[in-house]
Amino acid sequence: MTQPLTQRTRIKICGLTREADVDAAVASGADAIGFVLYAKSPRAVTVARAAELARRLPPFVVPVLLFVNAAPAEVAAAVAAVPNALLQFHGDESPADCAAAQRPYLRAARMAPGFALLDFALAHANAAGILLDAHVEGYGGSGKSFDWSLVPPNVARPVVLSGGLNPVSVIDGILQVRPWAVDVSSGVELAKGLKDAALMRQFCEAVREADARIADEAG
Repeated sequence: MTQPLTQRTRIKICGLTREADVDAAVASGADAIGFVLYAKSPRAVTVARAAELARRLPPFVVPVLLFVNAAPAEVAAAVAAVPNALLQFHGDESPADCAAAQRPYLRAARMAPGFALLDFALAHANAAGILLDAHVEGYGGSGKSFDWSLVPPNVARPVVLSGGLNPVSVIDGILQVRPWAVDVSSGVELAKGLKDAALMRQFCEAVREADARIADEAG
């Protein structure tokens, strides 16, 4: 579901591991902060650490917990620790797996030529949104971009554009795809899991610039 022309693009910054980075992301204007609960990721945090960091978030900034093929008990424990979280599933989870926690969730779609995104979105009709990432080996965020022309304009759920975005490329991504939200991780980092406050601020400013261009076109 692409956004109306006047819709503000929401911003999620993912893979945070430090208090200072959480504070800087919030100050930059992020709407959501992602915590990776996938042990094989270089940005992984424990459930206890995610809960500790999430408690720093002010009202209306949403914590997001990222899972990859986690056992139901692991998901339940994380939800208990961060009860206001939005969930994000990045593995091979079925629609039933995603819905089992009875929490709002994002479902990651690994974009590649021939991928049936419309069917995928319909299968996950209960998802809060479909997060579009590049198809690469392994799981979790890829840090790679994909061909945005693969995104049709009539996806049945809100679209979150991800995959290799940075303060420069995000403008073109928003202008072309018109997503509900954008998601960034490696594009605002000093090193894996260590965010750069200036890059996060520049990313959020670029999103606002893209929205302003869309508003000008519509006006």
